[in-house]
Amino acid sequence: MENTRDLTEHTPRSERKRRDSFGMFDGYDSCSEDTSSSSSSEESEEEVASMPASLPIIKNNGQVYTYPDGKAGMATCEMCGMVGVRDAFYSKTKRFCSVSCSRSYSSNSKKASILARLQGKPPTKKAKVLQKQPLVAKLAAYAQYQASQQNQAKLKLGFNWGHYISSNNSVGAPVTCFKHVPMSSCWGDVAEGVRVEVPNTDSNLPTKVYWIAGIVKLAGFKALLRYEGFDNDTSHDFWCNLCVPEVHPVGWCATSGKPLVPPKSIQNKYTNWKAFLVKRLTGAKTLPPDFSTKVQESLQYPFKALMRVEVVDKTHLCRTRVAILETVIGGRLRLVYEESEDGTDDFWCHMYSPLIHPIGWSRSIGHRFKRSDVSKKQEGQIDASPELFMKVKEVDQNGEWFKDGMKLEAIDPLNLSAICVATVRKVLADGYLMIGIDGSEAADGSDWFCYHSTSPSIFPVGFCEINKIELTPPRGYTKLPFKWFDYLREVGSIAAPVKLFNKEVPNHGFRKGMKVEAVDLMEPRLVCVATVTRIVHRLLRIHFDGWEDEYDQWVDCESPDLYPAGWCQLTGYQLQPPAAQTSSRDNPTSVSKQQKKKSQQYKGHKKKRKMPVGKKPVSLSSLPMTGMLRRSFSGDEELTPPPYRTLPAQTAPEAFQPPSTSREFCPSLKTASSLQIKEELLDGDEFTFLQGVSDQESNGSGSYYIKQEP
Repeated sequence: MENTRDLTEHTPRSERKRRDSFGMFDGYDSCSEDTSSSSSSEESEEEVASMPASLPIIKNNGQVYTYPDGKAGMATCEMCGMVGVRDAFYSKTKRFCSVSCSRSYSSNSKKASILARLQGKPPTKKAKVLQKQPLVAKLAAYAQYQASQQNQAKLKLGFNWGHYISSNNSVGAPVTCFKHVPMSSCWGDVAEGVRVEVPNTDSNLPTKVYWIAGIVKLAGFKALLRYEGFDNDTSHDFWCNLCVPEVHPVGWCATSGKPLVPPKSIQNKYTNWKAFLVKRLTGAKTLPPDFSTKVQESLQYPFKALMRVEVVDKTHLCRTRVAILETVIGGRLRLVYEESEDGTDDFWCHMYSPLIHPIGWSRSIGHRFKRSDVSKKQEGQIDASPELFMKVKEVDQNGEWFKDGMKLEAIDPLNLSAICVATVRKVLADGYLMIGIDGSEAADGSDWFCYHSTSPSIFPVGFCEINKIELTPPRGYTKLPFKWFDYLREVGSIAAPVKLFNKEVPNHGFRKGMKVEAVDLMEPRLVCVATVTRIVHRLLRIHFDGWEDEYDQWVDCESPDLYPAGWCQLTGYQLQPPAAQTSSRDNPTSVSKQQKKKSQQYKGHKKKRKMPVGKKPVSLSSLPMTGMLRRSFSGDEELTPPPYRTLPAQTAPEAFQPPSTSREFCPSLKTASSLQIKEELLDGDEFTFLQGVSDQESNGSGSYYIKQEP
């Protein structure tokens, strides 16, 4: 066999000739010590070449001296602090770097110049030498710069999901649970045991080489990989995002002319690596050959910058405003309100959020709307097409329907950890309702919130009691524990009929304890590390890791504000890591065990959340709960907008299914491509997501009121 040193001497053309059908190099089994030594020597030469040609220089008396290694032969000027070569300094004592420094020192100008600098006065001509920055200070500044660069590099790498999941023995929610994320409908074929080709980090070769690895564990887009040949040895296991460009299906190296080289730690384990791969990969599964192409296609979004939409006014929940789309990141939109002069008055939401609508939506259903003072559109601005927005289910309002004053239970939009006693305050067109939280709403309805009748955030009377969820009674209500029968009799109202609510429960696939990336809806620009702590039908209780339970949020299982682990890395969105944690926060099971029982009390008034650097959600501590002032997302208190203008009900437009990320931009991939070994197509088992019944609360519509265990 040829010596491995030839590996670096052959031209790329000869390399391709020496690779077999797997892309492997012939004779790599006999890799010698010379190879490692030569490669290491080459690496050292590269490192030396990358260093500066010379160290910082010092100018003294018109001469240039190179900073020598160490402190030997150096001196510091007692006047200006300049560090330089001792032999170049002035006088026999070598106390000063120049004649001017010696004379300035003797004339006592040093004290005067320092005093002038402290007083902010411009230095004199003689004192200008004080402006020279000592080399020691320069070196210290350079060291500080290097430290800052390292910190920025760590921040760029982002949160280490792999270490977090492994250290806590956690489980990440699978990608198939999130219909709105890239590759969702294509992910059924990605499973444990699938083989991929990834860069070989356990190699001394000077060129980038690859090796085959198998998926050991999946957590969202993240996968724990193990190089082929390590068997049960976990010492070299590593986490990787499967959607990054460095991950390829098996066979990519052979077709692309890339070297396939086993790790050096096990290079002597087998004498014939080709036979080993043939045996291990026969009948195995790999990614489809167009996997990376599908990833890129699924990262394209229909919303574009400068599109105009209607979005909820974060300072007046009861109305909408026109906003301009400024940025799209992973389907999340940064919207700037049209009247914002400096562009800082913004709002973040997903493109499938129920909070955004096409221009004219408010007028069509009779929703309150704030007219903009902007007289005309700016150049390049266009109204977003109605086809781009998520469509709601059409409902029939002609028969038995919601009426003003009916009671129900609803998630408080300003305190998403609480389900509160609520009232239908106004019935709009197309199935929309204006909901008010009892005991905390303004008298003129300025803090009412719009929910669709099919929204998973509103529930019939008794939902919390049956499913053992704490219901927040109206603020100031003293007859505790709260009983719906007594309350309805006291206020002279009736409960909304149960049949009018959405009782569909999809087989979402979520399980208690799964890790996700979730939007903090009280500060929707932030995406945080979170855990599913409870499941009630289609309702999920989301806990932000490292934070108290009072900041938990109830969200729907199909909420566009939930993402699998690795979504932020894939889309380039910044992920907020957990806050300072205790052992009880690491384990969601221990959280539930140690959670203190809370007395039944009003929860609408949110406490201020102390935030670390980079995470400052809106403070809700100052929000008014009663009177003429209304609650808002921003916490600001402003004058109440004008009352509603009632419009006649209009027929809902023809239902249109919006372009789902997983459906339109990522057509379903076929079953995982089987490896072709010895020119035979070897069929294997299909890896598809089993839509089984949830073991906790995935009940059908007929069992909507089945009691759930907490």
